[in-house]
Amino acid sequence: MDISETEQLFRTGDSSPEAIRKRLIAARECAGLKQQELAKAVGIGKTTYNSQEVKGAPAIKVVRHLYKAHRIDFNYIYHGDFAQLPIDVQSRLAEALAAGAQSKDRS
Repeated sequence: MDISETEQLFRTGDSSPEAIRKRLIAARECAGLKQQELAKAVGIGKTTYNSQEVKGAPAIKVVRHLYKAHRIDFNYIYHGDFAQLPIDVQSRLAEALAAGAQSKDRS
C-alpha cells in the first residue's frame, strides 16, 4: 500500500464525526477490546462509551487511555494522522480499518 492509499484508508485530515467514529472503532479493535472492556478501563459505563463511539465524539479520557495503554494518540483519532504512530500500531490499525471497510461493503 502506498502513502496515498494509506492516507485514504486512515481518512487523513478528515475530522468529521463519521471518520472519527471509524477510527475510534478501529482503535478499540486494534487494542483487542470490546466496548464493555474499554468502558471499564476508562471508568465509564458501556452505554456512555457506546454513545461516544456512535457519535464519533470520544471523551478526552477515552483518547488518553488509548494513548497511554495502547500507543494510539489523539492525532490519529481526531485527524487520521498516522505517521507518528509506531509501525506495529499503524499496521494493526490499517488491518482494522480495512476490515471495517470490507464489512461495510458486504452489508
